[in-house]
Amino acid sequence: MWLLDKFLKTAIKHGQLIVTDHDGKEYSYGPGGGDYDERVGGRPGPIRIRLTNKKSAAHIARYPQLGAGEAFMWGWLVVEEPHDIRDMILFVTMNAKSLGEASLKPKGPFRRGAQKLVAKLDGINLRASARKNAEHTYNLTRQLYERFLDEDRQYTMAYYREEDPSQTSLEQAQMDKKAHLAAKLYMKRPKDNGGKPMKVLDIGCGWGGFALYLNKMYDCEVLGVALAPDQIAFCKERAEAAGVADKVKFALMDYRDVETEDGGRFDRISSVGLLEHVGTIHYPQFFEHTNRLLKPDGVMVSHCCGRAGPPGFTDAWTRKYIFPGGYIPALSELVTQSERYGWQVMDVEAMRFHYSHTLEEWYARTVMHREEITAMYDEEFYRMWLFYLAGAEQSFRNGTMVNWQLQYVKDRAAIPMTREYIHEESARLREVGEIPDWRFDPGLKEAAE
Repeated sequence: MWLLDKFLKTAIKHGQLIVTDHDGKEYSYGPGGGDYDERVGGRPGPIRIRLTNKKSAAHIARYPQLGAGEAFMWGWLVVEEPHDIRDMILFVTMNAKSLGEASLKPKGPFRRGAQKLVAKLDGINLRASARKNAEHTYNLTRQLYERFLDEDRQYTMAYYREEDPSQTSLEQAQMDKKAHLAAKLYMKRPKDNGGKPMKVLDIGCGWGGFALYLNKMYDCEVLGVALAPDQIAFCKERAEAAGVADKVKFALMDYRDVETEDGGRFDRISSVGLLEHVGTIHYPQFFEHTNRLLKPDGVMVSHCCGRAGPPGFTDAWTRKYIFPGGYIPALSELVTQSERYGWQVMDVEAMRFHYSHTLEEWYARTVMHREEITAMYDEEFYRMWLFYLAGAEQSFRNGTMVNWQLQYVKDRAAIPMTREYIHEESARLREVGEIPDWRFDPGLKEAAE
């Protein structure tokens, strides 16, 4: 317990955390009082946790991110009511901000170096490993995702335009995200494009929501590609149900296998939440291949999680349990690599706290469906999912994670001279967009009853 005790004594300067070790001995950290508890979860402190295994403290202290996650999954760390694991994670990371993210990384230069090397090797995503990694992440049962995502199954950051995010539903925020991205693509309807529908490639198309949205708003043709079989099967079902399967097509395919044509095949390329799975070693291949796929006057927009600081590496817990092969890039990595392959970056936007609000809602919806999720999997999976969502939220709320939206062109004349077109088109799309109801909304269930 001494190493964990040392860390918590240094880290906890506000509020109060009380830890009961496996032998019943109690440790208290922080002065208590003040409004710190209210800023964490809205519930009064102190936060109390119990360590149920004699190995718990040492396991957590050696590598807080991996150790704490596993301890919680295995039931070695229990957060006592009225608080939960999200409260604990946000509380500790709010306090640890003054120490920097290094306080949560592996301890000792050898261990840090080893983790960095392993993370780099894990980021080598050849075709076979890329498909395996995608299936690990996205081929979980459909019923899981529909119970915590919005109705359109957008598994990326939602866009909260209101100062008070609680006033915006997740469905509204995800629709606003799609409008924002579509505006940056500078799409044209057939009547404004010489009578021809634009051809769009959506790389990492997820459950098809953005591809179907673009077709609905612009009457364009879309090819969506992804590596998770159930995602693609669901995408095809959606296109058939909407009566647009002839215009919106989906393929179980690595983007590297999309065929090129002389002069470029696509008018627009979108990648939303894709670059996190590419791996830095494959960035040259990504930018080279997409450059060949795009027409000379085309536009590509990429939306991805990002680091507000310099390059880093993915923590071991996330790589092991959630996103094997995943890496969140720094802006410098994206820009320098794209420049080498003929791209010109025309627009960069850092989306700072939007994902933390998105993850907060995903967490709440997961808790809402605890019984169903544990029936699909088990309690350990459920606790793993809670830790993932809460840990990710803290990275965007208390850490240095952001979302990057970058607009790339091959010819600067491909877009208007000023950014007004983005705001105007986004507003137009928001005006005509239809916000779906979430099928599991408690309000809808109550009204039906």
